[in-house]
Amino acid sequence: MALHEGALRVKMLFCCRTLHKFASFSGARSLSKHVSSQSVSPKPPEVADDHLIYTQEHFALKEALRKLIDQEINPYVDQWEAEGTFPAHKVFKILGNAGFLGVNKPVEYGGLGLDFSYSVAVAEELGSIRCGGIPMAIGVQSDMATPALARFGSDELKKEFLRPSIMGDKVACLGVSEVGAGSDVSSIKTKAVRKGDEYVISGGKMWTTNGTQADWMCLLANTSDGPPHKNKSLICLPMNLPGVHVARKINKIGMWSSDTAEVFFDDVRVPCKNVIGQEGLGFTYQMLQFQEERLWAVANIVTTMDSIIQETISYTRQRKVFQQPVLYHQAVHFRLAELQTEVELLRSLLYRATAMYIKGNDVTKLASMAKLKGGRLARELSDSCLQYWGGMGFTSDVPVSRFYRDSRLMSIGAGADEVMLGIICKYMDTLPRK
Repeated sequence: MALHEGALRVKMLFCCRTLHKFASFSGARSLSKHVSSQSVSPKPPEVADDHLIYTQEHFALKEALRKLIDQEINPYVDQWEAEGTFPAHKVFKILGNAGFLGVNKPVEYGGLGLDFSYSVAVAEELGSIRCGGIPMAIGVQSDMATPALARFGSDELKKEFLRPSIMGDKVACLGVSEVGAGSDVSSIKTKAVRKGDEYVISGGKMWTTNGTQADWMCLLANTSDGPPHKNKSLICLPMNLPGVHVARKINKIGMWSSDTAEVFFDDVRVPCKNVIGQEGLGFTYQMLQFQEERLWAVANIVTTMDSIIQETISYTRQRKVFQQPVLYHQAVHFRLAELQTEVELLRSLLYRATAMYIKGNDVTKLASMAKLKGGRLARELSDSCLQYWGGMGFTSDVPVSRFYRDSRLMSIGAGADEVMLGIICKYMDTLPRK
């Protein structure tokens, strides 16, 4: 019922808005054309009608996004990887015009007003981008820097920061991690001291995705001297304010096309009205935000893992060793079968967690399990598949080597594997009692 109502909201939105269109691409904002047109080829029943969480509207959304990726992103990925950055404002504007940066955000601020299952569908399709850096940058914009703002922010903040982020007019970044405070969010040191109607912010953030190009930051800072879980607030911080210094672009072993920055704050003054929701609840808001962030990351990587397996099958079918294709060796095709099985199990966990989440359940444990498994499987799969490419796998010219570099972050970002294990143990009530 909720999905049906969401589809109706999409149709109503399209009827009252002038839509951006490409010559051979129809975006999410014209999704009703995909849904109602007689010319659209229906999906096989086992793909759409019997899918655990997706409807025809989900598949139309994915099809439209895939066309955009094939036309506007993938032809330039190699260039952007070589340059170490991609034009975020240009790419985000294309995505924003087409409706892909706010599928589960409020209609009144430019979103499509759908549930989180549509964000998962988008994340899956973004996995068809031929690198990891660009999907990650998009995910920061759509599902990491903006969920708390959409849920708890004031109308004024939503108009100033959320709407232009959804429309692709502003690039967002998330300021949580610091030197010495990555997965341990409670130990951040950045302070926002209240002086009159302003906060004066000092400190710094590390590993900030989109940091060199961002127009604003969703900043987590200490706004009081209270307990670590109750003294933090999320603040909308314009990046062009005096005292905001992008110190450097960080070179990484993977995710080359995604710019990652170290940022310092030198007595930056921000209006107190820029606090998202209630002061002191920033840690809580960020933890809630992590549920969506981790499910988004898993959805994104399962598609890429499917692609890597299929490309490895194609390569090993034509590459011969000892007078027969590599694929014909039992160790190889058995291993690929094991890996595909693991991907399917992960996908099932993702869909189950998503179905529970859109019904209002706390899925922190399941999201943590999926994130843990996704990171470990990505490492296992990329290593095994790269091995079957032989010398070619050790070059930087093939997708498997790029995935090998990029996917390593899955076990570190948005909470390291060890943090996921701690969360799971907490829910299992197996942590040692203090």
